Amino acid sequence: MARRWPKDVEVTRLDLEVDDPSCDRCGRTMHVCDHRHHHVYTLSDPLHLVCKLVRCPNRLCSNHYRTFRPESEMAITMPRWTIGWDVFCWLGHRRFARHWSVPQLRAELMDSYRITLSEDSIEDYLQRYQNMVAARQQDPELLRREYRKTRELVLSIDGLQPEKGHETVYVVRELNRKRVWFAESLLSSTAAEVRRLIVQAREWAERLEKPVRLWMSDKQDAFVKGIAAEFPGVPHRYCANHFLRDLAKPVLEMDSHAKVQMRRKIRGLRAIERETLKHRPHRDPARSGARATRGKRQAKLGKDAAQVVLDYCTAVRGILNDGQGGPLHPPGLRMTDALLEIHRSLQRNVRRKKGEKRNG
Repeated sequence: MARRWPKDVEVTRLDLEVDDPSCDRCGRTMHVCDHRHHHVYTLSDPLHLVCKLVRCPNRLCSNHYRTFRPESEMAITMPRWTIGWDVFCWLGHRRFARHWSVPQLRAELMDSYRITLSEDSIEDYLQRYQNMVAARQQDPELLRREYRKTRELVLSIDGLQPEKGHETVYVVRELNRKRVWFAESLLSSTAAEVRRLIVQAREWAERLEKPVRLWMSDKQDAFVKGIAAEFPGVPHRYCANHFLRDLAKPVLEMDSHAKVQMRRKIRGLRAIERETLKHRPHRDPARSGARATRGKRQAKLGKDAAQVVLDYCTAVRGILNDGQGGPLHPPGLRMTDALLEIHRSLQRNVRRKKGEKRNG
């Protein structure tokens, strides 16, 4: 659908003509038959492209019924686009390299470049960007150049499910070059569906004329059967991440149980905070002179002590709510270490306080 161009935007006019006006069939000079106006946003200035369309004047020539447009238009933008290639690449880079959100992209285009695009338009261009990148990555000639110095291939396959109930995206990677070969969403994870992807991986390897030295996966039944059928004799290894995750399941379950037990023992933080705030000393305006100075000093010491108690409560609450970690750094073990550090800190303060009283 054609988009309306804002009337108050100042544009730079650019007239475009075909590179060679001669007809490639009969050799006659082609005539301008129409003009096509194309408004385009760029990162520098908005452009008004006037494309001069030409046609062969010879009625007996087959090019008489064909219209030719200027080739230079494609160097600036695609037909019916409202943005140039520079804006298109800017969107793709910030979305997929810097992980900007669509509203953030839209706001930055408006604030920095005065480019007005709807969120729907930005999402449409981002989808095209992904399609172009995928097509480029699967270009056979590009792949052949990329793997020119690679002797053997190491392939992996894994299923990724964005959310529960969604289709599973199966991704085939080549691990030596750390390159995603292709990905496809499958409605079912049957052996026949998965084997189709493995067949495609075999065809890619044959096209590159490179031997497959190893396959890696989480060893689902469909993966095991498909790889054994299409790559006989090729070793199939367990993915290290999946192996570690499965191996650590009982350990993480015990760790989770230990966290629950520790949380049961450490209670009453909120009551301690209320009591501390309740007894925090306040300045008495009725006092004066030396008595007021002494009271102010005592109030300051009392406030400092109360703040220390509140800081300890905040630190303990942060430790109890910290669920970060993994198989190699279980959250419960990290919680134990942190609580022991809090306990040692409290003991040091108690010993220091006793020492001050003894010396006093």
